[in-house]
Amino acid sequence: MAGKTTTDQQDFSGYVKIKGARENNLKNVDLQIPRDAMVVFTGVSGSGKSSLAFGTLYAEAQRRYLESVSPYARRLFNQMSIPEVDEIEGLPPAIALQQQRGSSSTRSSVGSVTTLSNLLRMLYSRAGDYPKGQSIIYAEAFSPNTPEGACPECHGLGRVYEVTEQSMVPDDTLTIREKAIAAWPTAWQGQNLRDILITMGYNVDIPWKDLPKKDREWILFTEETPVVPVYPRFTGEQVQKAIKNKMQPDYMGTFTGARRYVMQTFAKSQSQLMKKRVSQFMLSNACPVCQGKRLRKESLSIKFNGLDITELSRLSLSSLYTLFKDYGAEKDLLNENRDKKHPEKVIVAQRIADDMASRLEVMLDLGLGYLNLERSTPSLSPGELQRLRLATQIRSNLFGVVYVLDEPSAGLHPADTQALLKALDKLKASGNSLFVVEHEIDVISHADWIVDVGPGAGEQGGHILYSGVPEGLKDIAHSKTKDYIYGKKRAVHTETKLRTPKGWLKLEGLTKNNLNQLDVEFPLGIFTSVTGISGSGKSTLVSQILVELISDHLGQKITKTDATAADQEEMNLPDLDASGSKTTGGSIASGAEEIRRLVQVDQKPIGRTPRSNLATYTGLFDPIRKLFATTPEAKKMKYDAGRFSFNVAKGRCPHCQGEGFVMVELLFLPSVYTPCPTCLGTRYNAKTLEVTYQDKNIAEVLGMTVDAAWTFFRADPSISRGLDIVRQVGLGYLKLGQPATELSGGEAQRIKLATELQRTQRGNTLYILDEPTTGLHPSDVEKLMTQLNHLVEQGNTIIVVEHDMHVIAGSDWVIEIGPEAGEKGGKVVTSGIPAEFALNKNSRTAPYLLKYLKSTE
Repeated sequence: MAGKTTTDQQDFSGYVKIKGARENNLKNVDLQIPRDAMVVFTGVSGSGKSSLAFGTLYAEAQRRYLESVSPYARRLFNQMSIPEVDEIEGLPPAIALQQQRGSSSTRSSVGSVTTLSNLLRMLYSRAGDYPKGQSIIYAEAFSPNTPEGACPECHGLGRVYEVTEQSMVPDDTLTIREKAIAAWPTAWQGQNLRDILITMGYNVDIPWKDLPKKDREWILFTEETPVVPVYPRFTGEQVQKAIKNKMQPDYMGTFTGARRYVMQTFAKSQSQLMKKRVSQFMLSNACPVCQGKRLRKESLSIKFNGLDITELSRLSLSSLYTLFKDYGAEKDLLNENRDKKHPEKVIVAQRIADDMASRLEVMLDLGLGYLNLERSTPSLSPGELQRLRLATQIRSNLFGVVYVLDEPSAGLHPADTQALLKALDKLKASGNSLFVVEHEIDVISHADWIVDVGPGAGEQGGHILYSGVPEGLKDIAHSKTKDYIYGKKRAVHTETKLRTPKGWLKLEGLTKNNLNQLDVEFPLGIFTSVTGISGSGKSTLVSQILVELISDHLGQKITKTDATAADQEEMNLPDLDASGSKTTGGSIASGAEEIRRLVQVDQKPIGRTPRSNLATYTGLFDPIRKLFATTPEAKKMKYDAGRFSFNVAKGRCPHCQGEGFVMVELLFLPSVYTPCPTCLGTRYNAKTLEVTYQDKNIAEVLGMTVDAAWTFFRADPSISRGLDIVRQVGLGYLKLGQPATELSGGEAQRIKLATELQRTQRGNTLYILDEPTTGLHPSDVEKLMTQLNHLVEQGNTIIVVEHDMHVIAGSDWVIEIGPEAGEKGGKVVTSGIPAEFALNKNSRTAPYLLKYLKSTE
């Protein structure tokens, strides 16, 4: 499909020229884009934008840079694969700021990502107020991640973990045979431990509470590991007789105390599921030595402005900025009056304070003033993390660099988007180029140059529909983007009739993070959007407190769109390192009786290995495998459905173990993954691939897109219905076997939603979604809203945390949390139906909603 390029309406300093780009779904693309400009890559979800910006341009820039460094240094980089492209001219060095979840380690924080913590440590070491007689300590002694700084009791975690009799034996009326010791393993291993106790003479058939205390303590807390003969299914008397008669035991069993089992499993097990299971028997408390501050007492004894380094790190970034700005402003007074014996301390303090203030100012401009330096990166949204990195880059004052950004507006309220655009303009004014992948209309409209990729997703995408200055996009017939930028179409038809609540869920006294004794009401049986500026407390209210209270009320573990058995190993671990701020106050006043089930549809990955994919997660792979097992060839060979799983030894390729590829180590170059030479990337052995259904083998079916598979399986309702739902949430371009590791957060969330939509709906379910439009083109938002409204029509309640005006305008009810971020937020500013909400003078959201509604008239 021929695209249109315009270059005549604006002068640019030079161009990057791309020839023959074929990465992923790109169709041999030739393209010319300007340098020293803001270029926005847009198009429907899955069209090929990221393949062009990140997979081609950034990957090639990185490859060229790495060719200039030594082979040894190259090994230290996480290198991308070499892009499929014929030639790229005029490409400057590039820095990527991608959407990614925070580090999995809670030792990583806002302070470490921005390097502000390093400055603070230097400040305390060189300019802190030391107690009389204490010698100077170096900066590393102010870090909880070093031996010099970490509290010796909790090893710098701030919390200690223990297991108690009550945590391991929740019901002491049960007998050991009835599995009173819940912390012990289930199935055979647990039975083995019970059999060992019988051999050792313990009574396993009386209630746990009736056992002598010394016996209970030994069974739970001993570090001894005696080895004894085991006679399964024997009574205590029979075991003693067998031992007396020197009867051959079934095996020799080794005893492990319950606490020892829990701690060893959590520390050493490779199974995430096992770790998750034993973690529920571990109690977490603030460290009694450092009171949760993670540092040695010597480090905590040193103060600056009357605060130790942990107390200072817990201030919001906006409070820190005020402190250091004021400190810098008082430098003349300080020079006159402070510490004449140590003038170098004054100079150090002034310089660090000035540097801190200027760095913090950029972060405040990007709407991040509500964060603090101690906030762990796993708790940050991808958008927050990307803006922190952006702030660091703005401060670095580099020149002549290409910044490649992935949806920098994600998670931003429209009021904060304006500040983001100013920050991007600042980078551009410094002589840099900005290549931005984006769906947000305000960001696209701000571009100097637009590259529209499409027209569809997956195989239907990969063409350049338009490349040029924004005005020219108006005339591109096949562009879906132009309809939304120029107001001809809106993603939500707001004239649809508003639904009436069938009741109200009332919550009282909610206290957590920046929420303090908050009372709030959510309507039931309709679609509600909760909005507010970034950091106002929306996610705390909805995704944390509301979810906790309802799940406790229902007595259910939070359903995060249940994984299939194949995905169970991929479940995320509880955050045992973090302080884990639980809700400190709040209750349900009324309305919960209307809710029978709670489902939280989040953006966490559906799996962390390529073995987890769209087909396995949605459950569609099961009926497909069963269908193959019913073919004449399969019946003749006596193959069951398990034969057609690449996770089972009998069906998969023995060489690559069902991975489909093998890794080739190239020493100093990045490791290369190549298709397995035995199965040629199909993942199955030859015998399995001989079986076909409608002339397609199982590997060819997994290689189909959802759209193609829907047509292929149209005769089978159990499969085609599920595929149709995946299509309806806008994922028809994905392949059935698309590995989980290749999916964006938005794609993972929509796969979870599609899985939920396949279930038989009985109504009265509460669905919680946090920013479901992340990564979605406005045309895909339409598809998403259609499906969400379908759930509401079936008698369910939907509550979304959202900034997107398309969604807010299409809601039945809107609640705004604010008025500002952090300590100045956490209150209900206003609530109501969209048309009335848009007229509220106190709302930060209302002006944007009003503008949107007027544009649809």
